[in-house]
Amino acid sequence: MGRLKLGIAIEPLRLAAPFRIASHVFDSRNACVVTLDDGTHIGRGEATGVYYLGEDIDSLCATLEAAREAIQAHPSREELRAILPAGGARNAVDAALWELESRRSGTPVWALAGLSPPRPLPTTFTVGAAEPAAMAAAAVAYRQARSIKVKLTGDLDLDIARVAAIRAARPEVWLGVDANQGYQIGDLERLVVGMLAADVALIEQPLARGREADLDGFVSPIALAADESALSLADVDGLRGRFNVFNIKLDKCGGLTEALLIAAAARDAGLGVMVGCMVCSSLGAAPGFVVGQVCDLVDLDGPTFLKQDRTPAVVYRDGTIWCDEAVWGAAR
Repeated sequence: MGRLKLGIAIEPLRLAAPFRIASHVFDSRNACVVTLDDGTHIGRGEATGVYYLGEDIDSLCATLEAAREAIQAHPSREELRAILPAGGARNAVDAALWELESRRSGTPVWALAGLSPPRPLPTTFTVGAAEPAAMAAAAVAYRQARSIKVKLTGDLDLDIARVAAIRAARPEVWLGVDANQGYQIGDLERLVVGMLAADVALIEQPLARGREADLDGFVSPIALAADESALSLADVDGLRGRFNVFNIKLDKCGGLTEALLIAAAARDAGLGVMVGCMVCSSLGAAPGFVVGQVCDLVDLDGPTFLKQDRTPAVVYRDGTIWCDEAVWGAAR
């Protein structure tokens, strides 16, 4: 194939309100938007990077510039996995390659990936950490939500009160919690007991990355999901017997190409599969929607936190997310 022209743009993503998790407060995030132009068609991809691995807009742009010649030589998506490391830069280029092929061929990305026609996906809607009453009010405001994910901070008594308040306000929804590495193994049993009382179905990343072995021998009646402990395909084997679910995020693993490999490998390892996202616009969420078609759990509410999303945008309706091909792919 002929050479490509690589474009790199920085676009601010401003949140409608500050969003708090265990170790960070977000109010905005710069997105790196990649374009690949073959002279007739253009493919696009968006990434914001993995903040807890030190990725930011400067590091993403530097990684892309260092690989500019190799990217413009038009690698395959598999070849790209050897050119760029797992992370946001590869995710943006990988997405652009998928869209470029989709537009060239007139074939939707899901079909290129060998998947069945997509369906709307039930997604979680996330409540950021705050005082229990405020979090309960936020959960009520998510009127359409069928599933809610609650951010914890590692303050055990307060976290239990937060979740209890949300459960009282929304007794009918599926509840999961995300500790974002906020706990140590000594507090995990008490956390599980508190979450059982609130009928919580999933505890995400309770311990710090690097402390996975602390879970050896720990039996939880609530499924444990790995997020920060589950970056790429290389992490699948290390989760066996410790976690129940691998949370795929495209900025972590380096794009849809690797995400589909992870989903298959996780299944083979006896793990459930979840897809999540970082702060992103609909362009960033769209490839996640594709891999979400083969996942058990979907957490793709990132665009809902923005003051302004892209047009066209993904659609949230009745607790689901739908991504039309006009957002990303062949139809435009």
